[in-house]
Amino acid sequence: MKKTLISVVLLLPVLAFSQRITGKITQTGNSVSYIEIVAVKDKTRQTAISDEKGNYSLQLPDNGNYNIKLIQDGAEVSTAEISVNGDTKQDFFIETKQEKQIEGVTLTARKKLIERKADRLIFNVSNSVASQGMDGAEALSTTPLLKVDDNAGISIVGKSGVAVMINDRMLNLSGSELVTYLKSLRSENIEKIEVITTPPAKYEAQGNSGLINIVLKKNQNLGWSGSLTTSLQQQTYTGFSNNATVNYQNEKLRSSLKLRHYDYQKRSYENYTIEGADGLKSSDERRDFGNGLGANLSIDYQINAKSNVGFIYDYGFGHSNMDVQNTSRYFQNGMYTNTLSTYAEHRANSRQQTISGYYDLKFGKQDNKLSITGNYFSNIPESLIDFTTTESSGDDFVVRTPSTVDYKIYSGQADLTLPYQFAKMETGVKFTNFDNNSNISYQNLTNGNFITDPLKSNVFEYNEKNYAAYVSFEKEFNEKWSAKAGLRYEYSTVNGNSLTSGQQTKNSYGKFFPTAYISYKSNENNTFNLNYSKRINRPGFRAINPYRWYINVNSYFTGNPLLTPSINHNFEISHVYKGKLSTSAYFQRTVEAFGQLANLQGENRISTFANYYNQNSMGITVNYSDTFFKFWEANYSTDISYMETKVFATDAASRKGNSYNFDFQNNLSLNKSKTVQLIFNYWFRLPSNSGNSYMNYAGNFTSGLKLSLMEKSLQVNVFVSDIFKQARSRGEIYYTTGTHYYNNYYDSRRLTLSATYTFGNKKVKGADRNVKFDEKNRAN
Repeated sequence: MKKTLISVVLLLPVLAFSQRITGKITQTGNSVSYIEIVAVKDKTRQTAISDEKGNYSLQLPDNGNYNIKLIQDGAEVSTAEISVNGDTKQDFFIETKQEKQIEGVTLTARKKLIERKADRLIFNVSNSVASQGMDGAEALSTTPLLKVDDNAGISIVGKSGVAVMINDRMLNLSGSELVTYLKSLRSENIEKIEVITTPPAKYEAQGNSGLINIVLKKNQNLGWSGSLTTSLQQQTYTGFSNNATVNYQNEKLRSSLKLRHYDYQKRSYENYTIEGADGLKSSDERRDFGNGLGANLSIDYQINAKSNVGFIYDYGFGHSNMDVQNTSRYFQNGMYTNTLSTYAEHRANSRQQTISGYYDLKFGKQDNKLSITGNYFSNIPESLIDFTTTESSGDDFVVRTPSTVDYKIYSGQADLTLPYQFAKMETGVKFTNFDNNSNISYQNLTNGNFITDPLKSNVFEYNEKNYAAYVSFEKEFNEKWSAKAGLRYEYSTVNGNSLTSGQQTKNSYGKFFPTAYISYKSNENNTFNLNYSKRINRPGFRAINPYRWYINVNSYFTGNPLLTPSINHNFEISHVYKGKLSTSAYFQRTVEAFGQLANLQGENRISTFANYYNQNSMGITVNYSDTFFKFWEANYSTDISYMETKVFATDAASRKGNSYNFDFQNNLSLNKSKTVQLIFNYWFRLPSNSGNSYMNYAGNFTSGLKLSLMEKSLQVNVFVSDIFKQARSRGEIYYTTGTHYYNNYYDSRRLTLSATYTFGNKKVKGADRNVKFDEKNRAN
């Protein structure tokens, strides 16, 4: 029995009224003969067989929606839903091979590992042997163009301002919190990762450099399935995590319950030096530790053949703590003046919940689709920071800073898809409301009692409303040329009010965000894309809140309520060769960009946010993925870019220069069944420039062993990350008043041991609906 999976490609639209479909079945340019084609509608069943040249003709009794099944050697190898409204030309093209089990028969096949579309690069995680048995953060780190940093979060190499989604639903987390959440996912549940460098109009315009969309697998067969995962990480300290998933599906209901638990500890070092008339040498020795629990319930119910309704609920509770020992030495014109020693205990907990509901309806002869979605998100982090600062003179200052922050976001949207014959049209509207209320106190220990300092405390209320509407058109002119264009309009009103200081901020603005794509497929091996998109990057709530987060009695971080969004223009041209080699050249223009700046005045170190620069950047990204000798899976990528930054209104220095990033990933199968594999991965960044910063060399060499046992029901992984301890964050930040130096290390050398056991019907992968909730990432 031949073991193949046929991927269905719909090439030509409905032409005229009749009840016959005709076409040809090919594979790698050659016809495939004697394939049985079965069309099913209600109780009607019609069949046909392709001839020696792969041609077939299937007569149907009437128009309507049909389920098409392709049978080869007695096995169903593919299905497709098509709408018949007249004579229909329908071709089937056998692309690549992927593993699929049908009624006890295993069909071995593989999709292309890397796919390139007009607006995104797609990494098919489910077809990457090297990416199995990992958590979600590790799976992202194996994705071309992406970089995962335990402290800084997720980024597209050579770019900044990226947002992360799961099934088109934006996450609310950033930085280390985002990485922690992604570690609760399992690569076995991830179908693909989309790096959307120029998102179309239907997506939120938020995120300067684009979006990362993690697409989870969906249910495929009836029955029960599940998985259990436990993982141990040994860094300076020991941490662990546990995950459990249970899925159930019948003919109308798809459901999935996911439980997660984590407990982590790590040691970090941060060193910061400021040279100038006012000088500082600061050193932090930090222990980060925390734990958390979470649950996710997804339910999707098919009301009838045309409509379905669904519900998603996610709840998470966790602690995030730090013990920090800081030593700050101060200088005036190079002469030592004072030392402050501070010991701080950070204790924080948060409760997050997300509720999403949706209704999908198909109507009309062309299968028009209406989707209505509602989302609600809340996050209530509470923290208490106790610190004691001792001066070189021996004076002590004991301070407590309790805080409560209440984030609430709710949104409603409607999306309509109209597949007209002249073009596919998408349009929709959306409303989102943000509320952020915070109450943060600064209390000095005086005569045994903590007394609130009103000048350093703050009650802040923030409200933002966003109204959006979009329309886009997509057209396939022929087998070679296609195009897509869209326009999105967003109008925002912003109100910020500091009840303590009386400072109020009001602002409103409306902007258009156009997108355009052109795709040309010269032949089966070469595809070219040209696209443009305009994006916006709105500041997170923490960057706007004017409250001061104190490090010691003289140093603090504060937000800026006058901060405004930045605008980004993205141009990109790309080429894909044989689905293996992807090359893209890009240009970005960022206007009114904002970032964090540090300033030292005497012994007062102040870090705040400001709109302070415009930036032009251009670069080339190359990715090559292939399998050599049937046992060596390789994925290599590089990004080389040039950046020029023009600073205004601050003492940050304008800069220009190059950036160089490289990533080499290798997976070697040691036996024919690929149950024993070796991993050798190495990414590194040569000395590079970004904004007003210069970054020294950094790298990370990871190696490990992957074992598949018990007929691949048990996956065991052993990895050692950052073997040579090169993943240090070192560099220089340039100001007109002096140069700042940083040297940080976040305990990235670690041993990871994980085991995943899957049970039940392994074809059921969980009910995961694509619900968009694009604003949650700003609640940080």
